[in-house]
Amino acid sequence: MAGYLAGGAPIVVGRAAAVIRERRNRRMHTWGAPLVEMRLYAPHGLATPTEWDALRQIAGHQLVDISAREGEIDGEHPLALRDAAFHRVQAHREALEQRLAERWCSTEHDRLFIDGGISGSDTVAVSSCTVGVVKSHRTLYAEGVALQTILGLGRSERSSVFEVTSPRRTTVASWYLRLRDPMGRDPMWGLVRVEIARPDPAERHAIGDRADEVSRWILAEASPLALPDARWDKMVYGIRDCEEFLRAVTQ
Repeated sequence: MAGYLAGGAPIVVGRAAAVIRERRNRRMHTWGAPLVEMRLYAPHGLATPTEWDALRQIAGHQLVDISAREGEIDGEHPLALRDAAFHRVQAHREALEQRLAERWCSTEHDRLFIDGGISGSDTVAVSSCTVGVVKSHRTLYAEGVALQTILGLGRSERSSVFEVTSPRRTTVASWYLRLRDPMGRDPMWGLVRVEIARPDPAERHAIGDRADEVSRWILAEASPLALPDARWDKMVYGIRDCEEFLRAVTQ
């Protein structure tokens, strides 16, 4: 939900939520309690003192300043500020998801399917029970012949395992997996990237078997189809169930 200050600067009400749904006896149940938090986003530097005080009275410590940093281009553009707020909402949601995943890792041993990468939290990234499935491919972790091989994967085929490293994130093991038949579709159709904990040196010889095991589990989770979701080629039923549950409890 978005509105605007008198000078045209945006105000965004952002609701972030996360849940873990557990399958028991073929039915989905909520594990623990879902996390739902709301924040108000506005640029302090473009609000009058009266406007900012009013927003602070409404939102308290949940008021987030989205003023552009010095030197940023389009620092006063309403659409750029609105996009910045949307990115903050997304980051807030990811933080809630990490918090829930960390709770799971501290008490449970069963496998946890995570919608997205796992490297943002050290606790989650090193856990043997977490499996992250990345559906977007803004960054491709291959080039040349290796990239051609990945884009040419057929249904149920996976790439070789590689490591994803970053100065600010935990290193994880990863591979590409094709969930659906790409015949007649674009090269990214049904293609996901899987992340699991990087194995210890003594266990690295078995990483191929581990990747096969995890891939079979993901492929099984991809049925039944997550229709009518527009992302059904990369979506699994359990994640869609989480989204539908959160949509119901946050409306």
